[in-house]
Amino acid sequence: MADSYDAVLLVSFGGPDGPDDVMPFLENVLRGRHVPRERMLEVAEHYQHFGGKSPINEQNLALLAALREELDRRGPHLPVYWGNRNWHPLLTDTIREMADAGVKRAIAFVTSAYSSYSGCRQYRENIAAACAAVGERAPQIDKIRVFFNHPGFVGPMADNVKRAIGRFPESDRATVPVLFTAHSIPTSMADGCRYGVQLEEACRLVAERAGVTDWKLVYQSRSGPPTQPWLEPDICDAIRDRHAHGGRQLVIAPIGFISDHMEVLYDLDTEAADLCRELGVEMVRAATVGTDPAFIGMVRDLIAERNGMLSERMAIGRLPANHDVCPLDCCPAPAARPAGRPA
Repeated sequence: MADSYDAVLLVSFGGPDGPDDVMPFLENVLRGRHVPRERMLEVAEHYQHFGGKSPINEQNLALLAALREELDRRGPHLPVYWGNRNWHPLLTDTIREMADAGVKRAIAFVTSAYSSYSGCRQYRENIAAACAAVGERAPQIDKIRVFFNHPGFVGPMADNVKRAIGRFPESDRATVPVLFTAHSIPTSMADGCRYGVQLEEACRLVAERAGVTDWKLVYQSRSGPPTQPWLEPDICDAIRDRHAHGGRQLVIAPIGFISDHMEVLYDLDTEAADLCRELGVEMVRAATVGTDPAFIGMVRDLIAERNGMLSERMAIGRLPANHDVCPLDCCPAPAARPAGRPA
């Protein structure tokens, strides 16, 4: 098995590189979803608030460089490619490049730690569609398992929560509550996957390692119509509730994200932060794992595991390591596709 794969493919969402890219990017993301033009313009304004550029591409470049260095140092010595679902470099272009280079079998690492239609199955569908577009020359591409309970994800996230708590006065640190936040999804999607269960377990593991006893999982970034149920509570509602019950200090930990992309910068560092200032709540936002060496080491270990170089499938906590090969009925699409907010 050690020589069964000859490349690694980093797969992510993608984002605009400048103001002129914003509307074409959103049109690509929301194609076929019947999203009102007003909603698209509202989301576009979020990007323009940051100069029309999503930070996700630079973060993926940093992840790409760190992973290449890690594989050069520890093996397996495989080339690493990068392709996105919604913006350049697009998956089809990247897979065509891989085919031109003679790649026959590749491992895909998707920048999503949890199981859901939008975070797992849809990426597999995107890869399959891109391979079909390239044709018979396209390599076989196998997706790595989700990593919500891998120590290489839990450990760095716990360290970031501890650092955030450390910014409060020493006398208050033992009682500072933590709101763990993740992207909301429609309940029709959540009902068909393990997204909520995996998030709860990840929160529990991180809180335990960080020594946090007062914590809650909340959600952010919902964008469907008001008549469509999405996972709750919303983070801003949770902040108001904490404040109403006397809470004046708070850590927000974006456990549903691996880097500080637009939904972290706008929904947390802008909207949630503004609400906290308005209410007089002292809030510190914990960092995402980004390119933490332990996290990069985890990605390498997952690659080595799938490549037959490691015998142990690392996972901690109450849930086992997730399956390598997704069942045919895994994470089905919701009955009515929602309009998701881009990353």
